[in-house]
Amino acid sequence: MAGKTDYVIVNQPSYLTAFNGVLEKTDLATWKAYFEWTLLRRASPYLSHDFADAHFAFFSTVLTGVAVKPPRWKSAVGLVENSLGEVLGKLYVAQHFPPERKARMEVLVQNLLASYKTSIDALDWMSPETKTEAQAKLAKFTPKIGYPNKWRDYSALAIKKNDLIGNAMRASSFSHLRMVEKLGKPVDREEWAMTPQTVNAYYNPSKNEIVFPAAILQPPFFDARADDAVNYGAIGAVIGHEISHGFDDKGSQSDGDGNLRDWWSTQDRANFKLKTDALVKQYDAYSPVKGYHVNGALTLGENIADNSGLAIAYKAYKLSLGGKAAPVIDGLTGDQRFYMGFAQVWRAKVRDKQQIVLIKTDPHSPGQFRANGTLVNQAGFYEAFGVQPGDQMYVAPEQRVNIW
Repeated sequence: MAGKTDYVIVNQPSYLTAFNGVLEKTDLATWKAYFEWTLLRRASPYLSHDFADAHFAFFSTVLTGVAVKPPRWKSAVGLVENSLGEVLGKLYVAQHFPPERKARMEVLVQNLLASYKTSIDALDWMSPETKTEAQAKLAKFTPKIGYPNKWRDYSALAIKKNDLIGNAMRASSFSHLRMVEKLGKPVDREEWAMTPQTVNAYYNPSKNEIVFPAAILQPPFFDARADDAVNYGAIGAVIGHEISHGFDDKGSQSDGDGNLRDWWSTQDRANFKLKTDALVKQYDAYSPVKGYHVNGALTLGENIADNSGLAIAYKAYKLSLGGKAAPVIDGLTGDQRFYMGFAQVWRAKVRDKQQIVLIKTDPHSPGQFRANGTLVNQAGFYEAFGVQPGDQMYVAPEQRVNIW
């Protein structure tokens, strides 16, 4: 339990208001039954087959269409990862992320940041005063690549043989107590919110940091054997995506020190909305499953970042060439390899049931539209492949959405 604290930041006051209404209307017996069910639901994957199978049948088969349970070893690895993430992460890094790969990524990130720096001054939707604020924020960005400088200490967590449910519960308590102990203490800016073996990346506005775990710095996102064109199109666009979150409608609400402060003018916001309204309309038209359309408003923030990230990654790739011409490899120009590198990271196979769940809940667009929906707005893509009116991916120049 948390002790006394001087203040609490409530992210969603409307939730507490609505919850209070439910609390007043619901009798005690119902609350008891709900909490018993919640406890059993959370524990069921670690209990006997009757519980585990019922949990899988609903949450996996009914909701997402997965008919076959994964092998037991995968579930075991998943539990260890959730409980002792950075212990596994240290082993993962030692085997799969050599120092030279981190050094190469650091150069790539610096080129992305340099491209953002020059691009800010050319933005047609941002006022001069706001551009000054944007440059100040960019200068304070903190990139984190591969793994934390300081590994987490798990010595206080007791793991006991032949006590699966006990281990799971102790791991949950350990994680909760670690969070509670942060109260009233200085922010640990070295801490990571993802493990090194997580295939993902993020921007944290409160620390103004971009974080790229070692596992996303593997093919197809980053291939040490591939040339820069492929890697700038793939991981470069991901890096650009995360940086752009610091300069979108949400990023405008926090400054370079992570303080909540709106540094956009009213006119900046209006100019930005004109561009993003067009992006909402574009994605509303996409349909990955018959009868279900992408929600352009729900996915707007991520679509903005995909659009911006690829545009900046392209500029960073050109910067990396140092004025030299890119080689032709396997009959493909540098620009063609760049855009193909971007497209191939979004290859995916998703069941229709799961896709419907994601359409309704995921702020990211389906993979095929993260690829094609982003590419149709990029002038360089048309030039690289000679896309012409009448081609399936052709969009007239005046209808393309260009943010960066």
